[in-house]
Amino acid sequence: MSDSKFIKLDKKQILDYQKNRDPYLMIDQATEVIPGVSANGFKDLKSDEWFFKCHWEGDPNMPGMLQIEALVQMAALAIVTLPGNKGKAIYLASADKIKFKTKVTAGNRFYIKTKIINWSRGVGRCEGFGLIDEKIVCEAQFLVTEPSTLKQFIK
Repeated sequence: MSDSKFIKLDKKQILDYQKNRDPYLMIDQATEVIPGVSANGFKDLKSDEWFFKCHWEGDPNMPGMLQIEALVQMAALAIVTLPGNKGKAIYLASADKIKFKTKVTAGNRFYIKTKIINWSRGVGRCEGFGLIDEKIVCEAQFLVTEPSTLKQFIK
């Protein structure tokens, strides 16, 4: 299921593999992707990010669900880098055990660490962590799907 070597992806290369685009792309760089196994990287949170302008006036912070979206997008890179999956859409199907521990604000590097626990028949069980200064600020477990693969197994 995995390749023993890892891949690094800059933003341009990330765009080659997955379908999210600015301003909704929540990853600047994938520093280590092991196809089918894990993906890690970061997003540098600049003060002019669209979500800081509206969440919240006088107290701008990254919305919790966008933090989770960043985890999902990073985990998806571990799936779309598998042979035959480049460019396929990966969808969030469910999320649980979501925890937010502190506000995420501009000026921080939001590190994203994800692991594919299981990938089979177009369904992936994943976990992810968001970190700032080596401290976990959010975490979640989630299911993702790749519809064209999943469709082959639905009777």
